[in-house]
Amino acid sequence: MMILLYIIFLVPIIFYFNLYLSQFSFVLLMIFYIFNYSFDFFCNLSYLFGYDYFSFWFVFLTMFFFCLIIISGNYFTPLYIRLFILTCYILFIFLFFVFSVMSMFFMYLFFEFSLIPLLMLIFGWGYQPERFIAGFYLLLYTLFASLPLLLVILYMYNLYGSFFYDFNYGFSLSFFFHYCLVFAFLVKFPMFMVHFWLPKAHVQASLPGSMILAGVLLSVGGYGIIRFMFLVDGHFYFYSYIWYSLCLWGSILISMICFCQSDIKCLIAYSSVSHMGMCLMGLLSMTFVGLTGSFILMIGHGLCSSGLFYLANVCYCRLGSRSFYVSKGMINIMPGMSFMWFIFSCVNMGCPPSLNFIGEVFIMISMLSYWSLSIIFLVLISFLVACFSYYLFGYIQHGLFHGCYSYMLGSVIEYLVLFIHMFPLFFLVLLLDLFI
Repeated sequence: MMILLYIIFLVPIIFYFNLYLSQFSFVLLMIFYIFNYSFDFFCNLSYLFGYDYFSFWFVFLTMFFFCLIIISGNYFTPLYIRLFILTCYILFIFLFFVFSVMSMFFMYLFFEFSLIPLLMLIFGWGYQPERFIAGFYLLLYTLFASLPLLLVILYMYNLYGSFFYDFNYGFSLSFFFHYCLVFAFLVKFPMFMVHFWLPKAHVQASLPGSMILAGVLLSVGGYGIIRFMFLVDGHFYFYSYIWYSLCLWGSILISMICFCQSDIKCLIAYSSVSHMGMCLMGLLSMTFVGLTGSFILMIGHGLCSSGLFYLANVCYCRLGSRSFYVSKGMINIMPGMSFMWFIFSCVNMGCPPSLNFIGEVFIMISMLSYWSLSIIFLVLISFLVACFSYYLFGYIQHGLFHGCYSYMLGSVIEYLVLFIHMFPLFFLVLLLDLFI
């Protein structure tokens, strides 16, 4: 409740003061929040709010990304900037509710409400007229998949008279019940076969919209699966092999699809689907190692993917295009930015000593304990991920620069945002005891 009131009273700063003051206020909120931590089971309870280990880190990650989004919004979105920051505040409040409420019904409610400001970001600050089709895909997939979840939650309340997570629910082992319970989160994750909304939304969204999608909103699906996995573990024990099989094949096929892309943002979006497939496989293994690895990879991939989208926008601002056929030879004109491309491409393929490497190792251990023949698919997935990450870096940085457009070197604020993305990816490796 303290954080909620803080954000509400922060809104007038947008309209009457410098926007960087609102960013400083967000950083101050992060400091207050991190020093108020406690990793007990559902601690700091007030009204319907409370947080545990997973909620704490997801809320902190949301605060961290919204600080970066305010910087990016000030630099890349001069049109209606105050309305843009206000929309980001509303989205932050909804995401904060999703991660901190203790009621399943309210979690579902704000899970759906977060769609409204996200659509505003895509429609209002998107690039092309196709953004309306992308928003329609996002709306259709999310609403279609989440309606069965609402029916299951109401059925549980009618049966047991409680919406709270810590209640002892007993369910029949029906696959239909399991499907209705988890399908909304599989779409938001997104799982292979229900991922088609993600590349369209990423490509048509503005830079801050892509950063929010990559950094925070993909983690909402993982958070929902973690919550309900502890609630109905019997369902996951009997039926997880179905989603596990889809993710195994899906990660391989999506990695191959990455080689067919001509748009930089589209390739980064498809790489998100491939990595989220690995996260989902770690969760479905239902082991402590898999859960920890998926949680670490969600944080690491959010930082890495958001940084790659920022780099793609830097190239777009210089060249006026995100096409691979136009973006060539950037190492000759922006060597400092080329180094950033190299770092983030290495992190994307899971090179040590990054956070992605630790998460992928944990997930591989859990997958081998779940099914020993997963090693065949693991080798292929790791190889393909390394190949398309190298393809992304090599195609943009090397080759002959055509020189048809004007360009300039990287600015200080761009290197600042990229460094803030990069620093936790390596620094948190030294603090793994926070996750284990």
